[in-house]
Order: sequence, then structure tokens, then C-alpha cells
Amino acid sequence: MAAGGPEAAQQQIDEIEALSSIYGEEWCVVDEDEKIYCIKISDCLDQPKWTLCLQVILPPGYPTSEPPIYQLNAPWLRGEEYTELANSLEEIYIQNLGESILYLWVEKIREVLVEKAQSSDPEPDIKKTSEEVDEDNGDDFLVDYQPVQEDPVKLLNYITSESQEDEELPSIHHGNPLTDRRSTFQAHLAPVVTTRQVKRVLEKLYENKKIASATHNIYAYRIYCEDKQTFLQDCEDDGETAAGGRLLHLMQILDVHNVLVVVSRWYGGILLGPDRFKHINNCARNVLVEYNYVHSVDESSKQAGKSKKTKKDKKRTEH
Repeated sequence: MAAGGPEAAQQQIDEIEALSSIYGEEWCVVDEDEKIYCIKISDCLDQPKWTLCLQVILPPGYPTSEPPIYQLNAPWLRGEEYTELANSLEEIYIQNLGESILYLWVEKIREVLVEKAQSSDPEPDIKKTSEEVDEDNGDDFLVDYQPVQEDPVKLLNYITSESQEDEELPSIHHGNPLTDRRSTFQAHLAPVVTTRQVKRVLEKLYENKKIASATHNIYAYRIYCEDKQTFLQDCEDDGETAAGGRLLHLMQILDVHNVLVVVSRWYGGILLGPDRFKHINNCARNVLVEYNYVHSVDESSKQAGKSKKTKKDKKRTEH
């Protein structure tokens, strides 16, 4: 990856401050350490019909030598429409090489949404399942999957073969609880290599009355399939719209393998707004660091001088 240097770092800081000021509540910090941000964009109507979330990761070389990594998240955005919009954003990047382009991207997306609102396109049918959706009005985008409202254990029971032998229940670890305005968040982690193990861990967790009584049990897992050299991965919101997708996205960025992370949230009666996503991801990140699935920020900087071979060998032994 290209080195960003102090110029790129300062440009990122300036751009983030400007965007936060311009977009206010539409701007959301998903993970400050990893430079992951979300911008909720809608058409300009008083009651928006079309809403989309642009999720971006700013690599060290942005904007001087690297483009932002992005995802376009909306349940209605599919196929040709997705491709057209993605092509438009990439064209803007090429036309403005070395420049800060997030504002241009946001306004291009807004222009597309306004055109849709003014056309005869029927508005999307989006179910609101989060207890906080009224406050945030628009956290109802989805990340690369359709939410499944069935019981998550039953769902996993369906997708795992009944003919498989029972596998050993992996060890389950619990992170430190985090409390904010009477809501409590706690992450749980288990090493997994099959979906059957995922199912067994979830069943074991739900035997705990405290965990079973949580308002939401959000989870995501990533399993590396050596034979196919691909990842088996999935996530579950459990009623906290888009939280599972954000959690899985964090795990993808941290490049963790063969692990299930569950974050329980006990709602305390006070709406937290976008802060709840920050707490969910922070709890998950902390437990992954604690059990050596990912380096802490301090350790990462210490490791920077070591050879790539050493890092690869270490990574292999960690999992």
C-alpha cells in the first residue's frame, strides 16, 4: 500500500472535519482507528423517498495516491443501477486525481436520488425494525444482504447438514461490558471453522438467561475455506437494522478468519442514535484484540518495521 505521508494525513483530517460540519447528523463515524465513515444521503424532499448510505474507508494514501474504498448500501440498489452509480463515482475520482473527492461523490449520489424522486419510480418498501429508527430516520439501509427475520438458530439449523457429526463446542470468551446512557453492550467471541459450530455457540449463548433477554444479539462470522480459498461469512441484525452488516464489514477490514463475534445490547430506554453502532463495533474490536485476532493500534505500529514474511508466519499461527 502506498505511503500516505503527512500531507495526505492532514488532507484527510481537513476533509473529515469539513464533511462532518456540512452533513451534521448524516455523517457517522463507524471506526475512527480504521478511518471508516458513513454518510446517509437522501433526495431533497421533506419526507425522502430514496435514501442511500455511502460507506468509505480512507487508506493512508488517500487523497494523494489512493482512492477511497467504498460501498453503496441501499436495499433497492441492484444490478445495472449499482453499476451505473459506481462508474460515475470512479469517473469523478479519475477526473480529480490527488484531490479530496468525498463531497463530489455525495453530491453526485444526491443528484441521482433527486432524479429518481422526480421520476415515476415507485418508492422502495423498506421495513423499519430498529427501535431507534424513528430518531435516526434512515439507518434502515442494508449492507450486501437481505435481513432474515427468522430465528437465527433455526436459520443456521436449516443451512447446516443434519447428517454431519456433532462437532466440539468451541470455547466462548466474553469481552468487558460497555455502558452508555443505561444501554449496555457486551461482545462474545468463539473460534469457529463450520456453520454447525456457529449454531452450537449461538445455542450455548442463548442458554444464558441474561444474553437471551438482551434487546438485540447482533452477530457476524467469517470462516476461511482452504479448499476453495474463499470465505464463508454471514451476519444477523436481530432487529438492530444494519448493525450485523456493519459488524461483518469491520471484520472484513480487520481481515479476521475463523471467528464468530456476537454483540449483546440491553436497551436502557434512552435513544443513543448513531453512537450505538460505534459501541457495537468498539466492543467487537476490543474482544478481537484481546484474543489476538487482530493487533491493537500500538502493537500494529511496533510491528511495522518487521518483514512481511514474519507477519505472515505470525498470522498463520494466530488462527
